[in-house]
Amino acid sequence: MDGALCRGVERSGTPRHNARGVRSIVARPTKAVTERDRRRVHGLSPNSRLSGRRRPAADTSSHSQDREIAMTTPSLCVGIDVAKDKLDVFLDSTGELFTIENQPTAIATLAKKLLTLSPQVIVIEHSGGYERRLAIDLMDAGLPVALVNPRQTRDFARATNRFAKNDPLDARLLADFGKACQPQLAQRPSENRLHLDELVNRRRQLVAFRVAELTRLEQARGKDIRRSIQSLLRQFDRMIDKLDRQIAQCIENDDDWRGKAQQLRSVTGVGPVVASTLLAELPELGQANRQEIASLAGLAPFDRESGRWKGKRRCFGGRASVRKVLYMAAVTALRHNPVIAALHQRLTAQGKPFKVAIVACMRKLLVILNALLKNGQSWQPKIATNP
Repeated sequence: MDGALCRGVERSGTPRHNARGVRSIVARPTKAVTERDRRRVHGLSPNSRLSGRRRPAADTSSHSQDREIAMTTPSLCVGIDVAKDKLDVFLDSTGELFTIENQPTAIATLAKKLLTLSPQVIVIEHSGGYERRLAIDLMDAGLPVALVNPRQTRDFARATNRFAKNDPLDARLLADFGKACQPQLAQRPSENRLHLDELVNRRRQLVAFRVAELTRLEQARGKDIRRSIQSLLRQFDRMIDKLDRQIAQCIENDDDWRGKAQQLRSVTGVGPVVASTLLAELPELGQANRQEIASLAGLAPFDRESGRWKGKRRCFGGRASVRKVLYMAAVTALRHNPVIAALHQRLTAQGKPFKVAIVACMRKLLVILNALLKNGQSWQPKIATNP
């Protein structure tokens, strides 16, 4: 990458064309350089890929050498690619790459080693679920951890012409991403939040299994098969009811969550499932502004314009589990919530498709909930018209 940037600098005054026939716009000296530039000695030239690592001249004083070392000492960025059975770790300052087992004892040894190196950031992709134990253990050890979106790291790889993909390369990519983009550090969630998140996630899994069995029941013809599916459905119902009680008890035992849940459920259309999912999987609710909270849920329309061309705005990204419960809440609010119903009627009268109108209602509902938690208020339709 650096080499590609440096090829545009020539020692002759003759313009050079690259492989694509594009003329370089970088100014080139017309005379040969006969004396070393003092700025290059101290690593200040942006065109040198050895910038910041070039040794000083022999006649430079020891004081200047100490100052250069202090100014050019690189900060350590660590990239860790997480798999089910192993962790690939890359240290960018030393170029060290090694693999350890994805086990608590190996993670503890890794944490002790990284503590001695004082890294600036440890970058881990937020995917698969196997990264949770690693991230929590490293944060418990006092290490700075950043959980990043895999889509962002792949876009970064394409932007830097890296198309090969394997675990060691991904670890190196994460370290480079951390140094170039400086992602925000993650905060260690409390044990109550981790427990609530697991309960909500498990309930969602059981509901998905139940829906799949209902589809199989409609297609089954044999009596013995139908009895087997019905027995399994009754078991799913008992397990879901038990999880509902556990989730309600977990929220009730936390003073902060209990008050927030009451505020959320005061809005017509928001039930216990929606409230618990928002508390577990959207902790930023009540802390971010309306644009940020809509973007986190994947409900913010992004512009698609270039020159005179103006395309349709589109929503993408965000947390799918939050969107699913907001969809059901918005569908209920269309019938019983006057604010959401009025918005839907106005958009429908303008000829908006159903999907556009329902997404706007979901965003409106989320913005109202965010404003309620931020202001510590309960649902009042007059206030909700201008959250």
